[in-house]
Amino acid sequence: MKRIYPLVLVFALMSLCFACDTTNNSNTSQITDVPALLDRNSKIQNGKEWENVQNIYAAALSNISSQQNAVEPYIKLAEVYIHEARVTGEHGHYYPGALQVLEQALAVPAISQDQKFRALSHKASVMLSQHEFVQALAIAKEAIHLNRHNAQIYGALVDAYVELGDYENAIKMADQMIRIRPDLRSYSRVSYLREIHGDINGAIKAMEMAVDAGFPSDEQTAWARLTLGELYEKAAKPKQAEMQYQTILQERENYPFAVAALANLEFEKGNLEKAEALLNEAIEIIPEVGFYEQLAAIYKVEKREDELKGIVAEIMLMLEDDVQSGHNMNLEYAQLYLDLLENYDDALSYAADEYAKRPKNIDVNRMLALIYHQQSQTDKAIAHAEKAQRTGALFPELGQINAPMSYQEK
Repeated sequence: MKRIYPLVLVFALMSLCFACDTTNNSNTSQITDVPALLDRNSKIQNGKEWENVQNIYAAALSNISSQQNAVEPYIKLAEVYIHEARVTGEHGHYYPGALQVLEQALAVPAISQDQKFRALSHKASVMLSQHEFVQALAIAKEAIHLNRHNAQIYGALVDAYVELGDYENAIKMADQMIRIRPDLRSYSRVSYLREIHGDINGAIKAMEMAVDAGFPSDEQTAWARLTLGELYEKAAKPKQAEMQYQTILQERENYPFAVAALANLEFEKGNLEKAEALLNEAIEIIPEVGFYEQLAAIYKVEKREDELKGIVAEIMLMLEDDVQSGHNMNLEYAQLYLDLLENYDDALSYAADEYAKRPKNIDVNRMLALIYHQQSQTDKAIAHAEKAQRTGALFPELGQINAPMSYQEK
C-alpha cells in the first residue's frame, strides 16, 4: 500500500532565508490583495522555523505597502507559499496564491531580468506541482533563455520532461544540472532517472548522496530521505527503509510523510491496527489526501463498509478541492476508482484523459495497462504494459499481464 501520489521530484525553487531579521509590520493592514498565511499545526512549527516564516511574510507585506512597483516582495511571498504548501499540505490555498503573486511580480514594468527569471522559475515549479506539465515546460524554457547558468531551472526541465515521457531530454537536463551544482536537488533527479531505467541500486546511491548534501532538519532533506526509504522498500529491504523513516522523525519531529511511511510498512506486515493508528496520527498533522487513501485501503481489507464509504466521500471532496484550485488530478482519480472502488469504467475515463495529455509517460501507461487488464481487454493491456516498461522501470504489478515484452528482450 503506497502513497497514490507518484513521486515527482519537484523540490521548490526557493531562496528563503530562514535566518532573516524581523521586520516591522505596521503597514500590512493596507495589503488586501495577497493570500493570507495560514496558521501551522503546532506539531509542525519546527522550532523557530515557523516564527521565521511569519517574519518573512510580514516583511514582504510591509515592503509591498511602502514601495511602488515592488517586485522582490511578491517573489518572496511566492517562496513562502511554495514552502508552506509542502510543509502544511494546504496545496489548494498556497499554490494558487503563489501563482497570483508571481503574476503580480511579472506585471511590474520595472522588473529586472534576474527577477523575471526567478519569478518564471517559481511559476514553473508551481505548475509542476499542479501537474500541468506542458505549461511548466513552456515556462521553464522561457526562463532558461534569461539564465542558462542556474541549476534549478534545469531541474524544472528534468521534471517536466520526465512527466511528459521525454526521458532522453530529461537525462540531458539532469547532466547539465549536476555539472552546474551537484547538490540535494540534482542528486535526487539523478536518482529518479536511474529508478525509471530500472537501476534501483544506482538510484539508492544517488539518493544517499542527496541526503548527505542536505541539512538534517530541512523539509527537503526529509523528503529526500523519505524517497530513499521508498527505494529500499522497492529493493525488498524493509528494515533499511524503516531506519530511514525513523531517522527523519529524529531530525524533523512529526514529519507526517514519515509517519505514513511507517504505517505502510506495518500494513505490509499485516499489522493493520498499528498502521491505522499511525495514519490517524499523520492525518492529525496535515490534511494529505494520500493518508486518507491509505486508511481507506485498511477499511477495505477489513470490510468496514460504512467507514470506507465515509472516507471515500471525504477523499472525493479533497480531490475536488484540488481540482478547483487548478490541480490536475486525473491519475489520482484513476487510482481511486481502480483500487478502492473497482469502478474500471470511471478509472479508464480519467486515465484516458491523462494519456491524451502525455502518451509517452510510463506511469500513465502503467495505469492504463492495469485498468485494461481488469476489463479483460488483453491486447490493450499488453500494449500499454510494453510502453510502461520501455525504459526498464520495475513494475512488478505488470507481471500479471500476459506476455509483455521485457526491456532486456528489446
